[in-house]
Amino acid sequence: MVVNADQDGETPRSPEAKLGMQVEDLWDVQEAQLSPTEKLNACFESIPVSAFPQAPSSQVTEISSDSSLAEAVKLLARNKILSAPVVDCKAPEDASWIDRYIGIVEFAGIVVWILHQSEKMEGGDFFDLAMNSSENDFGPAVAAATNGMTSPRFRSIHPDSPTATCGKFFEMLTSSNFYKDTKVGDISGSFRWAPFLALQKSNSFLTMLLLLSKYRMKSVPVVDLGEAKIDNIITQSAVIHMLEECAGLHWFESWGSKKLFELGLPLMKSSHIIKVCEDEPVLQAFKVMRQKGVGGLPVVQSGGNKAIGNISIRDIQFLLITPEIYNEYRSITAKNFLTAVRSYLEEHQKESPLLSGMVTCRRDDTLKEVIGKLDSMKIHRIYVVDETGDLEGVITLRDIISKLVHEPRGYFGDFFDGVIPLPANSRV
Repeated sequence: MVVNADQDGETPRSPEAKLGMQVEDLWDVQEAQLSPTEKLNACFESIPVSAFPQAPSSQVTEISSDSSLAEAVKLLARNKILSAPVVDCKAPEDASWIDRYIGIVEFAGIVVWILHQSEKMEGGDFFDLAMNSSENDFGPAVAAATNGMTSPRFRSIHPDSPTATCGKFFEMLTSSNFYKDTKVGDISGSFRWAPFLALQKSNSFLTMLLLLSKYRMKSVPVVDLGEAKIDNIITQSAVIHMLEECAGLHWFESWGSKKLFELGLPLMKSSHIIKVCEDEPVLQAFKVMRQKGVGGLPVVQSGGNKAIGNISIRDIQFLLITPEIYNEYRSITAKNFLTAVRSYLEEHQKESPLLSGMVTCRRDDTLKEVIGKLDSMKIHRIYVVDETGDLEGVITLRDIISKLVHEPRGYFGDFFDGVIPLPANSRV
């Protein structure tokens, strides 16, 4: 894709392309002795984050602390976002932004909390109860777990147990009062509640890019100090889309035309790829993602290294919103999960990353080609394979952004001192 102008020959076709041309103008006046990375650092340091295109209104979504888990999950899924800032419903109208927001709630965090509470059910044969009892029988058990109680009637639900991997379990769980009545604010200290770190409009583009890469933030809120609220949310995906729109510009081509191996990609080698076997319970995949801090992993054939699909952290929504699609499965394996969700999406949703199967590339592909695939497919990772289709590595959005800029020594100074910290009782 090449940056071009409209019919008058002056205006770029998109806000992202316009921003790219602003970088181009700054690139052309940089000192000749600077390296390409140093030039880009200088360019992005000169541009405020207020210049970044506004996210769709559906992505600048806030969740009230008195919303239920069920409401939060539906809101995230409907707007196709992984997380959202949480507003303290008790905050006064004139509260500053730092007093108005209490953190970021994520899909992953909600599910991890649910499973953590479920693990408190000890003793008894919970599998038989889940499969054979009515919802009225099941509800008190989950309610007891919510309050940290144990009962001889219930035993632990681990991701590899038949109870936690049967479709009926999720159908009962999501119809329980436990799920419908628990408030988002109630769970703010019980799992890895993301700290609320926001940028001001005057902060630089370079700061934003470093937060999205080196400091592992998936999205960065931009706060309007006057309004004391979030004005924009910049995601890793939005940055990749901006880069795709800049193809054809000199500064982009000098970087994006390089082959992956020339840039040291993939960063994660084959031996370090975190994966799940097709016959393992799908909950094991989500558990591993949470433990390892990754946003997705490949599903590989039994006894081999060929991937048959990818499961992303955002796919957790299907366990909570459409558990009825698993009723025909006694055990929801990773392969069953992919099959069931693809079938559901083919019927209800024509466009989805899950429908595309595995998206791959080769080591000698250019970065520009990879960026094009990631942006057009709306995915967060791409797998590098050899000529036989075996996995050689994985490249994430963060990996690409990290190759665009570097952090100057002492750059952030005391920047993080004002960040709302993780709650003292959070589980990291």
